[in-house]
Amino acid sequence: MRKIRLALALAVAFPVSFLAAFSAAAQAQSNPVDHAFANAPAKSLGVVTINSGQPTSLPTQIPTTIEGITREQIEQTINATDSEDALKYFPSLLVRKRYIGDYNHAILSSRASGTGNSARSAVYADGILLSNFLGNGVGGLSFPPRWGLVTPEEIERVDVMYGPFSAAYAGNSVGAVVDYVTRMPTKFEAHAKMGYVSQPFDLYHTNTTYSATQASVSLGNMHGDWAWFVNLNHTDSHGQPLTFPTRLLSAGVAGSAGTAVKGAVAERNNANAPIYIMGTGTEYHTLQDHAKLKLAYHITPSVRASYTLGIWQNTSEGRPVSYLRNAAGQPVYSGSININGLAFTAAQALTGADFPLTNESLMHTMHGLSVKSHTQGVWDWEVAASLYDYGKDTKRQNAAANPLPTAATGGAGTIADGSGTGWSTLALKGIWRPQGARGEHVVDLGVQQDSYVLKYLTSSITGNWLNDAPGTLASEVGGRTALRSLYAQDAWAFAPRWKTVWGARLENWTASNGFTTFGIGNPANAAYARRSENFLSPKAALSYQWASDTVLKGSLGRAVRMPTVAELYGATSTTNSQYLNDPNLKPEKSWTTELSVEKDLGHGVWRFTFFAEDTRDSLYSQTTFDPLANKNISRVQNIGRIRTNGLEVAYSGNDVFKKGLDLSGSVTYADSLIKENTGFVAVAGDTLGKQQPNIPTWRATALASYRFDDHWSASLGVRYSGPQFRTLNNADVNGSTYQGVSAYCTADVRLRYVVSKQWTASLGIDNVNNDAYWNFHPYPQRSYVAELKFDL
Repeated sequence: MRKIRLALALAVAFPVSFLAAFSAAAQAQSNPVDHAFANAPAKSLGVVTINSGQPTSLPTQIPTTIEGITREQIEQTINATDSEDALKYFPSLLVRKRYIGDYNHAILSSRASGTGNSARSAVYADGILLSNFLGNGVGGLSFPPRWGLVTPEEIERVDVMYGPFSAAYAGNSVGAVVDYVTRMPTKFEAHAKMGYVSQPFDLYHTNTTYSATQASVSLGNMHGDWAWFVNLNHTDSHGQPLTFPTRLLSAGVAGSAGTAVKGAVAERNNANAPIYIMGTGTEYHTLQDHAKLKLAYHITPSVRASYTLGIWQNTSEGRPVSYLRNAAGQPVYSGSININGLAFTAAQALTGADFPLTNESLMHTMHGLSVKSHTQGVWDWEVAASLYDYGKDTKRQNAAANPLPTAATGGAGTIADGSGTGWSTLALKGIWRPQGARGEHVVDLGVQQDSYVLKYLTSSITGNWLNDAPGTLASEVGGRTALRSLYAQDAWAFAPRWKTVWGARLENWTASNGFTTFGIGNPANAAYARRSENFLSPKAALSYQWASDTVLKGSLGRAVRMPTVAELYGATSTTNSQYLNDPNLKPEKSWTTELSVEKDLGHGVWRFTFFAEDTRDSLYSQTTFDPLANKNISRVQNIGRIRTNGLEVAYSGNDVFKKGLDLSGSVTYADSLIKENTGFVAVAGDTLGKQQPNIPTWRATALASYRFDDHWSASLGVRYSGPQFRTLNNADVNGSTYQGVSAYCTADVRLRYVVSKQWTASLGIDNVNNDAYWNFHPYPQRSYVAELKFDL
């Protein structure tokens, strides 16, 4: 990726005078703006209509709640360093982003889906699937959406559809569908941005400042029937510590054995038991490069072909720090220790698993191709395909028997290789308007196939874990799943004030070629039988224009979320973690209901929504710490039944009270309980009646922005989440600690100054009140953001 970095550096330093001259020549030959290919969603009788020729995952008719944000709103109100930041103030949404460039834990949660359930939401960019449905959550391997394939500078708008009410989507839409539309120029344009973030961090015995720098450049133009857009981005991010080696005080033995050490921090774990914090375990320094090429060609005035190539690479180092010091003041990383007269020996002695070192190197490639008609006549159609490929995906780590300080220069370890993993999608879509564009019926229909392949090989290294080639096989897992679907839905305006959308989705799901191997002749080796199952998911919605400014709407939909390849076959084990698969998992089946009232207040829109979800065989990966094995153990299982009822109130308005003042906000209440479960955590029945993990009872957002004049604007945003649990039996009563999930209330501010038509400067602070909050890992503390942007 040196070439990408070099190109980025040259582009950022490109002389402005040359760009201006090039712009004048390009504008002289550019075509007028084709507004038909850039229309935003429109709403009528409570149903949203998507009227755009650009590639998008959204169907023509959306019968459920949809919220959106534009590029201008993002630039004015959000300190956006990653694409997921655009979702920060959406009702009922949270992305578990721990640091800038978080590539392995930034999972989206929604009304009834927590931050451990990444497979219960779907993220797309220009119709290309970014959600990683190879797995669910972060147990063993990690499966967040591929946010890094979209940069904030590319975004034109973001739309979020809540719930599984469109037949065009698989059951992974049960939580939410996020659709990014990125910019495509209609004349020459050039953009450059530099950003810097500084985070003073103070926790336990860590007191330092972490920082991140970003540089981005974009160029694009339209020449006759051709349009192109290029975006390059580089991120250099050093995040705060994320993990912490611990010991239960109850595991210590009174006596004088072990090396006497000082520096351990007395704390309580998420079950409120006394522990010692020994140091930090994972502190990422990540270098990321992103390159995106988009091409579009108007084959005819109403048929457009689009191609997208995305390349994302990441090089990261995870490094630990010990708080422990011996009598000579030297750091202690291994062996038997003694803290205040408590000896930690044998299985409780320190190993390389407590202070792991990791080196990761990833190179992923994304392709997307779409040919789409936009006649607005009786028939329109689209053919779309995408491919996401793990070209390179390796993780090196020292062995438990190879602790620091010697591990810093080599020694035994492992290398895990996920190369060849990935997914592909193919869709044939049609839009039928039997009476033409102004007729009573609009029918969306299509055929889809989504295919997933998992390949993950872990090998031992006996010499130098930093550089040596793979040695003896430690484990290998793999398998395939495929989902083939037919869908149709009809939006019918059957009376002047009434509209209904009804449809169904027929799915065939297969799982095949699954295996787990732990070495030649190992009795735990397994090959799994092929599975094939069929499902039907009906959908229905009804809306009524009660008054000129008020719409009533109800939606009902069934969603079937299939087990992922990793849940079925992905048994993995590393120095400090283990994941247990289950090839016999049942698909998760949900019925979701939504009843809404929307009222236009003139200056804004107010919405009140009741939502309910009843899920059978919910798929859950539960991670617990095993103090005897000294590692995190993750198990995937079906939960008999989870029932969620909730209320959501949202408001969004422009020029409220006075011109230039925009206000938006939301409050969500959710009562999400485990009603049936034959499994348990510690004793039979200990999960019944307990709160679903990672779903707070209350959450809220508020965002205010004010445009003082044509140059100055400012914004203030607040986010709140109430207490919640991470474990199925709700035993983690202490959320404000490592591996806990705490309540939080954070405020963010942003000040933006438009220096001239080309130059814009912004300053911001995230987490102004410096709330110390947790979701297993600590979230960032107060962070200072500075940006300088050039647009031509």
